[in-house]
Amino acid sequence: MDHSCGCCGSSGCCENNTAKKKLLIDFLYLDLGICTRCQGTEKNLDEAVFEVSAVLKAAGYDVIVNKVHITSKELANRYRFVSSPTIRINGIDIDLELKETNCEECGDLCGDTVDCRVWTYNGMEYTLPPKELIINAILKEVYSEKKAVKEDKNEYTLPNNLEVFFNQKGLNGGS
Repeated sequence: MDHSCGCCGSSGCCENNTAKKKLLIDFLYLDLGICTRCQGTEKNLDEAVFEVSAVLKAAGYDVIVNKVHITSKELANRYRFVSSPTIRINGIDIDLELKETNCEECGDLCGDTVDCRVWTYNGMEYTLPPKELIINAILKEVYSEKKAVKEDKNEYTLPNNLEVFFNQKGLNGGS
């Protein structure tokens, strides 16, 4: 028997034959060109994923980050989009308390008043999700006993705020 790996006496024991677990992160946004909230959220998400990537890899996870530019009502409906920007891990929004405030950049983009997401973390509100919020949400999903299961059976209705945004930009349908 070859004991060169030093871990045990059975051959092949050191090989990891189990399939990688998947961690799906969706980043949904209205605009990365002008909106500082969307830009900052993307930056903080990228940094958070980078910072925990070694831990996730060691824990047997493949991380898939989908960045979805919501350009139409059709896409908003398909993704059940409620506010920009949004980060979901395995289908669950990382900030369950939805709050919004006026976003001048998105208002300028569509020529009307538009509210964008405000993130709540440790009792404070932020226009960008703190990296710690994102990292904690990722680790909570990975290490929680009960895995989040996306089962939103409620009927989706495009929020009025997004209806105004798409109407003003002339983006009523299509993808």
